[in-house]
Amino acid sequence: MLNTFLSHQWKGFFRARGKGTSIAVQIIMGLLILYLLLCALAVGFFMDKLIHQLYPDRAVMDVFNGLILYYFALEFLSRIQIQELPTLAIVPYLHLKIPKRKLVNFLNIRAIFSAFNIFPLFLFFPFILMNVMGTYGGFAAMMYMLAVVSLSIFNNYLALYVKRLSISNTRFVVIGFLVLIILGLLEYFKVFSIAAVSNQIFSAVAKQPLIALVFPLAAVGVFIMNANYLRKNLYMEELRSGEEKKTSTDYPFLDRFGAAGQLAALEIKLILRNKRSKSTVSKGLLFIFYGLLFYKQKELDQNNFGLMLFAAVFMTGNMVLLYGQFMFGWQSAEFDGLLSNKVRVQTFFRAKLLLFTLASTVLTAVVSLYGFISWKILVVQFAAYFFSIGIAPIVVMYMATFNYKAIDMKSGSSFNWQGVGATSMLMSLPVFLIPYLFYVPFNLMGKPYWGLAALGIAGLICFLSRSFWIDVLVNAFNKRKYKIAEGFREK
Repeated sequence: MLNTFLSHQWKGFFRARGKGTSIAVQIIMGLLILYLLLCALAVGFFMDKLIHQLYPDRAVMDVFNGLILYYFALEFLSRIQIQELPTLAIVPYLHLKIPKRKLVNFLNIRAIFSAFNIFPLFLFFPFILMNVMGTYGGFAAMMYMLAVVSLSIFNNYLALYVKRLSISNTRFVVIGFLVLIILGLLEYFKVFSIAAVSNQIFSAVAKQPLIALVFPLAAVGVFIMNANYLRKNLYMEELRSGEEKKTSTDYPFLDRFGAAGQLAALEIKLILRNKRSKSTVSKGLLFIFYGLLFYKQKELDQNNFGLMLFAAVFMTGNMVLLYGQFMFGWQSAEFDGLLSNKVRVQTFFRAKLLLFTLASTVLTAVVSLYGFISWKILVVQFAAYFFSIGIAPIVVMYMATFNYKAIDMKSGSSFNWQGVGATSMLMSLPVFLIPYLFYVPFNLMGKPYWGLAALGIAGLICFLSRSFWIDVLVNAFNKRKYKIAEGFREK
């Protein structure tokens, strides 16, 4: 049966209408993965030298032991965003007399074939063979390798399980991000350290290799948990990644905004019900951790807000940039209908602006937790917030009128360049450069807070004068709406 499933997948790929494009994409992706694997292999062979150069005062094995769990923690976050659910492959078989057990086994075996499961082997195995074996013996090295393989499998099935849970209940997404934020803050304040825990665990494995057996047990446990969930939810409604799952139809708090609120509510449903839009928005949520990279105490003490402003703009306004760059592409399937129905273009733009304002407000509320580090961060973030609700949406929406590429809502956003053109790529430049036009002149005069105030005031003025800017956007849209419609028909 497994051979039959794999044979059908192979035939389905080569008999698809767009097989030429698919093959070209697969070749490009294969070359990219090969390049990354070679880089990982090179790092693995020279890891001891790299560690010695970066941490000359620390033992190489201590640093290596601390890196293992840290790597897999970051890998898990990447899997959540990039690794695709393979469940749609079995939808055509659900009505046939095939035991659920065989379908679940096919899904679980297919999930193993992921580049994520190969990278740790290329990255860690060379170091283990050259250093761990020479220091602690062959048995310890074998148990290290078993631990690495088990952690990769653990991450593989845990990521799939979490993504499936998030489809059925969005509360898991909220809870998961809150947990990540708390762990990130604990790591930043050095209350808790993944590297320290990892070093303790693998130092113990080096001395007592049998301790590593806990990792395959954990991997088997997650595998069984994932398989049980699939067996209980192996129905078409559960497998379509949430595109067709019924969601709440009413958003009462948007009713007060009239027709624009109703369109914004429809846009929220579009985001939640379609794979491409949902993955684009959820990917933006990961950028709330940018602050951990850019908010440094030394820079705060010296009032150097330059790089912090970049992070703040991206964290408070990533919905505007990531989702807004495909402004009309999200409605490409029904764009001709939009041109011919009674919805006013002004209302359409107001709905988009309302959605961006709500998203930026929620993101700003979340990243305000960085205020526990310093009140200065809040000043930077609120200046960026006013920019993100005032100036950034106008710039993004104006440039989006030059993007004529349609979007397939059922495809994921990972390694998906559909709908991405030169305009969307260049769109980020003014969004990130404009804040510095306000900040840099005052900063050069030794008044960085004045620069932040100027940015915030400019954003607020633009926000309060939205009616004027909507008219500008409508005029730009009317000049190019037929070109946009023609481009969407070429998808």
